[in-house]
Amino acid sequence: MTLKEAIIKSLENSKSQLSYTEVYEYIVKYNYHDLSDKKTPKDTIASRLGEFIKNGDSRVRRSKNNGKTYLYYLSKYEEELNLQATESTELLINKKESYQERDLHKLLSSYLNSQNIYSKTIFHEQSKNSKDNHQKWIHPDMISVKLLNLSSKVNQSFMKTLNTGDTFKITSYEIKKEINTDHELKKSYFQAVSNSSWANYGYLVAFEISSSLKTEMERLNQSFGIGIIELKSNPYESEILFQAKYNELDFTTIDKLCKINTSFEEFIDITEKILTASQRYIQSTKKELDEFCDDYFKNDTEIKEYCNDKNIPIENLDEGNN
Repeated sequence: MTLKEAIIKSLENSKSQLSYTEVYEYIVKYNYHDLSDKKTPKDTIASRLGEFIKNGDSRVRRSKNNGKTYLYYLSKYEEELNLQATESTELLINKKESYQERDLHKLLSSYLNSQNIYSKTIFHEQSKNSKDNHQKWIHPDMISVKLLNLSSKVNQSFMKTLNTGDTFKITSYEIKKEINTDHELKKSYFQAVSNSSWANYGYLVAFEISSSLKTEMERLNQSFGIGIIELKSNPYESEILFQAKYNELDFTTIDKLCKINTSFEEFIDITEKILTASQRYIQSTKKELDEFCDDYFKNDTEIKEYCNDKNIPIENLDEGNN
């Protein structure tokens, strides 16, 4: 359990307002997280609690105790604690705007690029009849293709003749900022099922996922086959929590998406070009695909600058999962 998750769990179980010292005592008492490597563990807890507020995390709020020290609690218990109307409650929202869901796309594209996977964002608002509710759960947020590298002309020719499908795999992604409740998980997961069932693989991707949902995630994965990826601010530390199951491509849905979205159609067209290109044109066509696909980070400095600019929490970039 990460330190952030330990803090949330302490506030969850207490169902009350806690000072940072009390949160620390809760974590130690129930062994939620090992703090032995921290020189000043209480100060570390205080700092992390402050980050929830600073980053505009909607789950955690705080009020002033006698106008001096802060008490922290989960926003979902606000009414139960009779705090909603009190003047002492600070409904603090970060002065900076929180990052947007689409700001995460560059993190995912960078992670995929490190795996030699080409990816492209699909802007559903650019589709024909984009306001049609019947199309709401058909568009993936991103799609990608992984091409099988064949070292010789003989292998390439043989593989294309034998089974073109074996030379590439297409994956679809549904991206969310955070998944913290069972309701959020099911809503997001079945949106991913709807948006990704046409592809070889489908993934639900989130920047923040509660570890308490792991059993339910595993059940859904086993039943419906959509995989789950936890995205990190250091994209190369992103983790596939559950692998997606392979499906044959649904060409009827692919054809429908091509008709309503030009970006999707162009992605499919360039992929087809690579698969049918003669040996001397493969590299130039791959370059065309790379230039068409989403941008990705070239170094760690770019990642930090981007996360700071978009207000994406970057603690994982420097501190791992502590």
